[in-house]
Amino acid sequence: MSSATPASHDEGGHPAYAALTAGDRRAVLRQSLSVGIATGAYGISFGALGVASGLTTLQTVALSLLLFSGGSQFALVGILGAGGTGSAAVATSTLLGVRNGLYALQTSRILDLGGLRRLAAAQITIDESTAVAVGQEKRRAGRLGFWVTGITVFVFWNLMTFAGAVVGNALGDPQRWGLDAAAAAAFTALLWPRLHNRDAAATMVLAVAIALVASPLLPVGVPVILTVLAAVVVGLAAHGRHERTDPEVES
Repeated sequence: MSSATPASHDEGGHPAYAALTAGDRRAVLRQSLSVGIATGAYGISFGALGVASGLTTLQTVALSLLLFSGGSQFALVGILGAGGTGSAAVATSTLLGVRNGLYALQTSRILDLGGLRRLAAAQITIDESTAVAVGQEKRRAGRLGFWVTGITVFVFWNLMTFAGAVVGNALGDPQRWGLDAAAAAAFTALLWPRLHNRDAAATMVLAVAIALVASPLLPVGVPVILTVLAAVVVGLAAHGRHERTDPEVES
C-alpha cells in the first residue's frame, strides 16, 4: 500500500525530475565550464573598449559587476565612444536588457527560488546560463547548469574586464585577437545540437535573416529584440499547430 503522504514534486516519477547520475553531472559541468570560460574571456574585449570609450578603469569594472549583461554593456560603451549622449546610451542598453527579463520567466520555473537566492539568480540570468539551463532534459541538470554557467561567466567576465581595462590601448584592436567571436562561437556550439526539429531550424533561419537585414539599419540592440519577437512568433505558431494535432481531447 502506498503512503498517504503525497510525493514531493521532484519525486513525481516524471523523467524530468529524476536524480542526476555521475555521468549527467559530468556532462553538465563540462558544458557549463566550457561555455562559461569561453564567454568570460570575451570580457577582456569589453574592458579595453570601455577604457577606449572614455570610461575610467573603475567605471568599466563597475559596469561588469553591476550591469553584467554583455550586449547591454557593449551598447552603452559603443554609443558613448561614438559621441552619443548618456541618455541615449542608457536607453539603448536598457532596451537590449529586456531579453533578460524574458529569460527569467523560463528560468524561474526551473530554479523555483525565493529570497536572497532569487536575487542572486537574477544577477546571473544571462544568455549563456539560460541556454544551458533550458537545454537540459532533467530539471536538476538545468539548475546545476544555470548556477555553474552563470557563476563561471560572472567570475571570468569580471576578471577579464579588469585585465582589459588595465591593459587598455596596449591590447590594440580586440577583434584582432578573435575575442569578439568567442562568445558567439560558444553560444552557437551550445545551440547547434538543439536544431534537430523544424521549429528550431525555422527559428534560427528567421532570426539570422532578421539580424542580417536589421543590423545595418537599426540602432544597436533593436535587431536582438526583433529576433526574440520572431522566436516568440514561431513558438506560438508551433504551439497552436501541436494543439490542433493532439489526439488527446480533454473530457
